[in-house]
Amino acid sequence: MKLGFVSAILPDLSLDEVFAFAGGAGFSTVELMCWPVGKAERKYAGVTHLDVVDISQARADDVNALCAEHHVAISALGYYPNLLDPDLVAAKRASDHLKKVIRAAARLGLKNVNSFAGRDWNKTVDENWPRFLKTWRPLVALAEDLGVRIGIENCPMSFTRDEWPGGKNLLTTPAIWRRAFGDIPSRNFGLNYDPSHFILQQMDPLSPLREFKDKLFHVHAKDVRIRRDRLNEVGVFAFPLEWHQPRIPGYGDIDWARFMAALNDVGYEGPVCIEVEDDTFGRSLAGRQRALLVARNVLQPFFA
Repeated sequence: MKLGFVSAILPDLSLDEVFAFAGGAGFSTVELMCWPVGKAERKYAGVTHLDVVDISQARADDVNALCAEHHVAISALGYYPNLLDPDLVAAKRASDHLKKVIRAAARLGLKNVNSFAGRDWNKTVDENWPRFLKTWRPLVALAEDLGVRIGIENCPMSFTRDEWPGGKNLLTTPAIWRRAFGDIPSRNFGLNYDPSHFILQQMDPLSPLREFKDKLFHVHAKDVRIRRDRLNEVGVFAFPLEWHQPRIPGYGDIDWARFMAALNDVGYEGPVCIEVEDDTFGRSLAGRQRALLVARNVLQPFFA
């Protein structure tokens, strides 16, 4: 396993500066954000450390040279839109860009692209399903042709009123994963697994690892604290941001020794990338970098 981080937390830095920070801080790998250049559509989105539009082989060679210079690998290219947005124009724009991300990964010689499945949050899983298959079958076929794997993060994307009631990401539970991987049976279609999203859903984050070990393409290391005092006030049916708090590893409710042991037990050998959505370290660049370093110190013993 290689310890890294998700570059979304460092939008202030250029690609070279991200690699320099990673290498200097002892990280082995980085998941690079590849949103279209422009304004962010939500918090932690819209970060472009690699512009994948019409990426040339010369540009790909330059990026790989930066990796070699700083002794840092790229764990995956990341782009997390809603590909099943009820706004069909927005959904097509997201799908078209994801194709560019997949092609860029192949040009860079990478194995992994990470994304969300998307969802029309006003519809049930069953009502979303035909469109999910229509959208994702050609994307997975493209990835297969180019030797790239797509890992879907299991984030519910259901935190605030605009994402209520169903959330904006379909592949959130083992029951849905079985259905998805049964209907799209590809070795190139799997998971970017984040254990914090199981804690949010009152589920055991170790519970899916053995069954889905062959679908674990990438892992996010993010923690979460369930605020029981608030939960006792507003109940589980209130918007989740009212009763949970994203934290860095070691500062929330996940037992990281148990989780890392379970990853080891199922033979996982891929990247584990710290994701920071924890404002308690401050919103300055220095504070966000400190959060990465503290999280690194928590997890580093498991990579010795």
